[in-house]
Amino acid sequence: MNQNNPDSGKRLSERAGWMRILFAAVMTAIILLVLPYADRQSFTYELNQPWRYALLTADFDMPIMRDSASSRILRDSVDARFVPFVIHDKEIGIKNVERFTTSLRGTGMPLKDCARLTGLLANAYEDGIVSSSLYDDLRKRKMTKVRLSAGTPDENSVKEVDARPLLSPIKAFEKIDSTFVASTKGQEHLSPQVADLLTRALVPNVTVDSVSDTKFRNQEYLNVSAAIGVIKKGQRIVDRGEIITPQIYTNLETYQQMLEESHGESRGHTYFLVGQGLYIIICITILYCYLSLYRRSFWKDTKKMGFLMSFITLFIVCAIEAFELFPNGLTLVPFAIVPVIILVFCDSRTAIFSLLITVLITALVATFAYPFIFTELAVGLLATFSLRQLSKRAQLLRAALITFIGYIICYVAITLLTEGTLSAFSWRVVMNYGVNCVIFSFAYVLIWLIEKIFGFTSTVTLVELSDINSPLLRRLAEEAPGTFQHSMQVSTLASEAARSIDANTQLVRTGALYHDIGKMESPVFFTENQHGVNPHAGLDPETSAHKIISHVTDGLEMASKEKLPGVIRDFISQHHGRGLTKYFYNTAVNERGAENVDPDKFRYPGPNPQSKETTILMMADAVEAASRSLQDYSQENIDRLVDGIVDSQIKDGLFNESPISFRDIEKIKNTFKRRLATIYHTRIAYPKIKN
Repeated sequence: MNQNNPDSGKRLSERAGWMRILFAAVMTAIILLVLPYADRQSFTYELNQPWRYALLTADFDMPIMRDSASSRILRDSVDARFVPFVIHDKEIGIKNVERFTTSLRGTGMPLKDCARLTGLLANAYEDGIVSSSLYDDLRKRKMTKVRLSAGTPDENSVKEVDARPLLSPIKAFEKIDSTFVASTKGQEHLSPQVADLLTRALVPNVTVDSVSDTKFRNQEYLNVSAAIGVIKKGQRIVDRGEIITPQIYTNLETYQQMLEESHGESRGHTYFLVGQGLYIIICITILYCYLSLYRRSFWKDTKKMGFLMSFITLFIVCAIEAFELFPNGLTLVPFAIVPVIILVFCDSRTAIFSLLITVLITALVATFAYPFIFTELAVGLLATFSLRQLSKRAQLLRAALITFIGYIICYVAITLLTEGTLSAFSWRVVMNYGVNCVIFSFAYVLIWLIEKIFGFTSTVTLVELSDINSPLLRRLAEEAPGTFQHSMQVSTLASEAARSIDANTQLVRTGALYHDIGKMESPVFFTENQHGVNPHAGLDPETSAHKIISHVTDGLEMASKEKLPGVIRDFISQHHGRGLTKYFYNTAVNERGAENVDPDKFRYPGPNPQSKETTILMMADAVEAASRSLQDYSQENIDRLVDGIVDSQIKDGLFNESPISFRDIEKIKNTFKRRLATIYHTRIAYPKIKN
């Protein structure tokens, strides 16, 4: 029955169309950005554990490298027998001997002793003094030779010399001291002053030639790191059930590395990227076709489409990152949370379809795509069927338990199907599924975040608002008890009508409870709250109409102050639409004539109902109020009342902006008639006892 401006509707439709294209493009780009680059799926494997996948063969010729343990042993062997390269700088010895001789003369030591001590220092420098660390290394490795070079990497300038005369500064000091004492009869050890001068004079003059040492050491390392064989294209790398030895582990690492390098340098990666993009676009197209054909209202709503696409994209990205970061990472991701979240804000069919698309796209990184798709779809459907409509937090805990059981059953089935035995059953995977279900149970927090970010109202929130013990409804019951009873009756009547046409029953029920809260400002001006005294007596029709109309604006102010959701405020503003307060308008016309009465002074601010749910409330509100004035509750009178009120609203154009159909209206009428007949059925009179 929607009769909006065609040009305006066309512009909105075009804008929504461009937004949908943008959503699809951004979603595809983001997912492609985080997908792994390799065209083969990554494997999860551990050293000394059996290979759980099918036979893996080489896609190209690849070298067989030594495993890390063997390489480490060989490198240690090279280090143990490697003869270090050193440089003997004689200039250091000459300068230090001269400096020591000059300093020694100032100590008052006899010239003969000075000459003997200086000679011993010169001999030590001639033999060579090395750093303490190099001295300890040579002794530890029992090296008797070192290679003496001229400080260049030229191999012809290198010769081997005896390493045994080489001393550290401490050992050189001890040798000089003991030799000097032995050669001087009756002489004590060196005096502290002389000992200090000697210590400072002993500086290493034989140092490691780092250039030559590094060059020749690396050459020997090459023999260790060189390939020890070749695996030809098509040859076996590892087969199912084979224990992953250190050598097989190294072969797998080499294979993965070469695979990444080959596709980083070839056009094959570009083609593979195009294939991934087409795959994702096909999945999105399937989702778009479903929404455009079977969920038109959702399809046209840019905000809802933005939520759906961003939620699916974010979830897929998180799943891919979990796959990259953790072993069996996909088992940690609660895919069952996708249909549950979407079920809360949309409907079950859209939730299931969204789960299907999410699982299909994520399967791009799954090691075994078929078992992954089967398990996640089965468990996701199980979670959806176990909830149907989320209204309590306890339902999530129950769904989490059911989901965990579903995962275990699917895991056992897949293991038996692929292995033929439960010997490969892993308790680590079971533990991952447990973590998965714990995360699933916290979906309530995610629902709250989505409500805040997108401005949606979930069924959980509606259920909480419909509690008649909430402060606002309790206040309504105390200050305007008649209005409260009227709202309760309208809520029952409207929710049954909503159920008959598959509208949002919980939304209608909650909206009906709050639609008249504005009457609390002046409850006595409304018939249901009056007790014999009518305050409208003596007031002109315009003033009375203003008092009645103000309950809409007062209700909106009160709802805003209490921070009620926008969907509830819509029921307050639209339940009378742009209709007239006919009682006072008709009274004014009867008194002064139609030409002397301004209809706008008797018109509600509106707008007219914009959804099926607010339309149902408008009908239920008018029918329930009018039914109280019936004198005879026969079926004929009830039918006449319902038909007259609803047809009058249609005639006044109050449903022109609503998506409701005439078929829906007929179903709603029949529901009202049946419900009112039940409420006001004739009771049987109890017989009296005769005297």
